[in-house]
Parts: sequence; structure tokens; C-alpha cells
Amino acid sequence: MKPLPRRQQEVLQATVHHYVDTIEPVGSRALVQRFGIKASSATVRSAMGALEQRGLLTQPHTSAGRVPSPQGYRHYVDCLLPEPGAGAHHLERELTQLSLRWAALDDLLLQLARRLTDFTGLMSLISPPQRSQSNLRTIRLVRSEDRLLVMLVGDSSQAHHLNLRLPHGSAGQVEALERWTSDQLVQAGQLDWSCLPQQLQSCGRALQDALENGNLFQRPIEQAPLVHGVSRLVAEPEFSDSARVRPLLDLMDSDPAAFVPAPAWSDGRVWIGREHPETALSRCSVVQASYRSGDGGVGQVALIGPMRMAYATARAAVNSVAVTLERLLS
Repeated sequence: MKPLPRRQQEVLQATVHHYVDTIEPVGSRALVQRFGIKASSATVRSAMGALEQRGLLTQPHTSAGRVPSPQGYRHYVDCLLPEPGAGAHHLERELTQLSLRWAALDDLLLQLARRLTDFTGLMSLISPPQRSQSNLRTIRLVRSEDRLLVMLVGDSSQAHHLNLRLPHGSAGQVEALERWTSDQLVQAGQLDWSCLPQQLQSCGRALQDALENGNLFQRPIEQAPLVHGVSRLVAEPEFSDSARVRPLLDLMDSDPAAFVPAPAWSDGRVWIGREHPETALSRCSVVQASYRSGDGGVGQVALIGPMRMAYATARAAVNSVAVTLERLLS
């Protein structure tokens, strides 16, 4: 979107702040009186009309004032977001004093989720750090009398060792089998056992059975995120209609991790309305940040609420909690 003229920026920012505070449409006269805009009501009304034409403001009723549209919130977050207030700085200082004194990780995550909800009035969600799937990259084979020692290394430096019984008469296959597995991993990134040469069948099948039965490089079972403040979310006026809140609760029951879709690193990302891949969140905004644990896992911190939220405070809060978790778990 093209940059807005200064007056329109001022009016959009004031409209967002007014609607977040009051949940009421606003007219030009109220903006001038409340925010001290140095312009006449007619000038502000003209700016509001221009913002409506751009799709950044909308008029819920013909005779009503205007409210921000999802596109208006997006422009506000991207271009007009103010610095977080004193409360956000106080939370940051509070979290720097936190030490890892909880009996379990879940206790720490739940405590932080509660603090986020108390601070922002939004629903909070924190997922434990999850490690991505590791793919097999290197196989080393060593014969030791009648045993076959196997070292497996994945692309995330995850390593496993196997100690197999060497099939009778297959000792001479070990060196050639290692060359074959190395060529397979370099060329195809995986082992295609259907291409195993006939002369390596005896030793190769023993290795194949051990790898497939061990499931050594499967994706670990993901732990469910910690959620707090669901009652805060459903109490918002935007969700007074049960038909609007039911999809949110269904998603909470079936797949709470879907609230924070972050296959890649995310630092303070904001999803607004239909930007989120889950249709159940089309009337919500999600503010999230990622954190890393010392073993390479990645977790998510998020706040979920109506599009009418204090974005600067929410983003500062999730970033502070993400930084705290990274410090404690590194």
C-alpha cells in the first residue's frame, strides 16, 4: 500500500486507539476533541472518507461513525504502531528476575501464560519447544567379530548407535555396503532398498530391518501447548454470538497448536483476521513470537484476541516472554 499522507496517518491511528478503548464507532468531532488533532472536524471527516475509500476504515451503519477494517489494523501494525507503554517495560523487568525454579517445564509455561493473560486481558498460548524431524545423513559401519556396529547421524546432529548380529558369511559385505549407503544418501537423500545390489542382500537386509523397526529418525510426538484465558476470549463483545465462538472452541479441543502456525522462525509476527490459515480465527488477531531451547527445539508464545486489541502491548509482551524462555532454557 502507498504511504498515507500525514493527516490520514494521524486519523487512522486515533481511530484505532479510540475503537480499542471504547468498542464504539467514532466520528470526526470526537477524534478532534479526544486526541487534540489540530484540524477542523471537516478536515478530519475528509481524511476519514479517504481512509474508507482505501479500505482502511469502514462504517458499520449508515448513520454511525467509522471503525478500523482488517486492512486498517494491518497498516496500523506495519506502519503506525507506537512504542509500548510503561506497563510493557515493567513486565520485561519483572521477567528478567525470573529463574528456572519450577518443578517442571509445564509449570514454568503455565505460570508465564497466566502472567500474559493477566497483563493483556487476552488468551495466551505457549507451546513447549519441539524439535524438527531429523533425516538420516551419514551411516558408518564397523565389523567387530560377529557383530556389526552402526553409527547413524541425522541432519540436526542427532546420533544413534546400533549393535547388530552380523549374518553368517556377510563379513565381506560391510565395506561395500557402507559405500552403497553413502552414495544413496548423497545422491537421493534417502536409502532406496529396492536398489540394493544382490551381492549385499544378506548384510543389507539386516541393516534395513534394524533401521525400519527402530524408527530412529521419526518426528517426535508433539506436546500440546499450554493455554490460559479462554474465558477472557469468549467474554469479548465480538464473540457474544455463540455461532462466532463455537469454531474457536472446536479448534481448541481438536488442535490447539493450530493457533500458532510457525513452520519457520517467527519474531513478533501478527496475524490479522483472514490472514491466519485457520478459518476459525478469521475474526481474531494472533500475535506470536518464537523461542529456541538449548537442544535446538523451537516453541511459540502467542496472544489471541479480537482484532480490536492493543497491538503494541501484545507484541512487546510475547517478545518479552519468548526472550525469557530462551534465556532460561538455553
